[in-house]
Amino acid sequence: MKLARPNVRHPRIVLAGCSALVEGDGDDAGLIPALRSRGLHARWLSWDDPATLEADLVIPRATWDYTERLEEFLAWTRRVPNLVNAPAVVAWNTDKRYLADLEAAGVPVVPSAFFGPGESVRIPDGQVVVKPAIGAGSVGAQRFTDPELARGHAQALQADGHTALVQPYDPRIADGETALVFIGGRQSHAFNKGPLLPPPGELAALDESGTFAEETLRPADPDFELWDVGHAALAAAAARLDLDVGEFLYARVDVIGGPEDPRLLELELVEPSLGWRQLDETARDLQQREFALAVESALDRLGLGPLDH
Repeated sequence: MKLARPNVRHPRIVLAGCSALVEGDGDDAGLIPALRSRGLHARWLSWDDPATLEADLVIPRATWDYTERLEEFLAWTRRVPNLVNAPAVVAWNTDKRYLADLEAAGVPVVPSAFFGPGESVRIPDGQVVVKPAIGAGSVGAQRFTDPELARGHAQALQADGHTALVQPYDPRIADGETALVFIGGRQSHAFNKGPLLPPPGELAALDESGTFAEETLRPADPDFELWDVGHAALAAAAARLDLDVGEFLYARVDVIGGPEDPRLLELELVEPSLGWRQLDETARDLQQREFALAVESALDRLGLGPLDH
């Protein structure tokens, strides 16, 4: 007597890029093999490819043009059958006004003031950074010493329908940012991002696709005080969104400063570069396996496990 074959289900997984860089910048090249080593089959598609709507699970990884088509992008996140990180996470995190939520929860953030279209812009004394509250890859971000030029840039952003974000320039940024990476809500690895903003009066150099500012990256081994800021930011975000921290498939927390006064600059939950190439081969294989395991956990949570009947 022959036993019936089990009804093995193989979820269709998509890593989402953008039309200019469908497979991102190459940093995530190991994720497809890592997923396949766990029996999970995935492929890259641009987020606006209609085929993404047929996938069982979509993971934004390089959707770097979303700021130019925000409403369309957010509508797409709600149409995709299953998205991680979730649509509510994306909607909250695409607008840097989330920094006010984190500050209210006690997370030490870089001081940030927001000015919507039509609001009077206040520029603090000293050097400042002005950028759109909805933006990616440092596009539209500029550094100023002249308050009138800073105000003019903020007003230009407002005139284009953007909320302007004004922050005091912290000289410690000259040492770069420490990017803390979390996978499945757990501490994974870190790397250093060299300063992105050029001197006042100059614009950041963009990569040839025009989607993000060129970066200088190197490995990092942060002090625990910086990791504490990362854990606090994830906990505050999870509480704000009524989620468990483990429901964040990935997160990157960008921190400036050292252990004496670390400050959160950004919490990236939508499409951050995860700095895999800054790890040696052994560490990279291990942490990308953790990524694949976190994808498995997300599939199980959504009732889409490979052995789901």
